[in-house]
Amino acid sequence: MSRSSALPSSLILVGAGKMGGAMLEGWLNVGLSPDRVTVLDPHPSAELSALCDRNRIDLNPTGPGTPEVLVLAVKPQLLDAAAATANALVGGETLVVSILAGKTIADLQARLPRARAIVRAMPNLPASIGRGATGACANEAVTARQRETADALLSAVGIVEWVDREDLIDAVTAVSGSGPAYVFHLVECLAEAGAAAGLPEELATRLARATVSGAGALLEHSELAPGRLRENVTSPGGTTAAALEVLMRRPSGMPDQIKEAVAAAKRRAGELSG
Repeated sequence: MSRSSALPSSLILVGAGKMGGAMLEGWLNVGLSPDRVTVLDPHPSAELSALCDRNRIDLNPTGPGTPEVLVLAVKPQLLDAAAATANALVGGETLVVSILAGKTIADLQARLPRARAIVRAMPNLPASIGRGATGACANEAVTARQRETADALLSAVGIVEWVDREDLIDAVTAVSGSGPAYVFHLVECLAEAGAAAGLPEELATRLARATVSGAGALLEHSELAPGRLRENVTSPGGTTAAALEVLMRRPSGMPDQIKEAVAAAKRRAGELSG
C-alpha cells in the first residue's frame, strides 16, 4: 500500500505547537488533502493560523465531528485539560495517535475512555525539518490498516521504527528523542576545544557545525557501517588516532559516557511515565 493511499479520510489534530505544526506540514506535503484535516488549538500561533488560512484548513470549528484519526500533540502537562474535548471526538473506530512524551497508553486510556486503538509515538526535534526519527508502539486494538495509517502519518516527518513492547519507548526516548541534544552538545564541546587550541571562537564554531552536519550527511549517504567510516578517517599513528585514543579510553571515554547518559535518560523517562 502506498503512503498516500494509507492516509486517513479525516483527521483531527489536537494541539499544534512546534511538533504538531511540523507534522501538519509534513502531512500536507505527502498528499493529505487539507479538507480532511481539522486543527484544535486554543492558542494558535501566528504561523499556525497562517498555515491553516493558506490551505483552508478548519481551525477551531464548532462541532468538528468524529475523525478516522485523532492526533494528540498537546504538551504532556496539558493532557488533562485537553482530555474532555478529545474524548468527546473519539468514536469506536477512531485511531488515537499520541506524541505526548512520558504519557503511556494506560495514561491515555484512563483519560480517553472512549479510545480503543492507540498508537504511542516519540518523534524528535529534526521532525521539524522533515528529518525526524520516530519510535512507535501500538496497542492490541490497532488493526493492520490503522498501523499503516499511523506509519504514513508519522513517516511524513522522517523515519519510523516500530517496537513491540511499550517499555522500549523509554529507550527510544533516551536514544533518538534526546539524542539531538547530545549531538548539539558535541558541537559545543568541539567548538570550545577548537577555541582552546587557538582558533577564534566564531571560526571554531563554524568548523564544528559544518563538521558534524557534514559527517551526518556522509553517514546517511554511505552504506558503510559507522565503525568502518571511523576507520576510514583514522590513519594509524595519525592525528585522528591520537584523539580517538582519548575519546575511546575505558572507563572515562565516550563509549562509557554515552552508555551512562542513555541509561540516565531512559531511567528518567520511566520515572516520568510511571
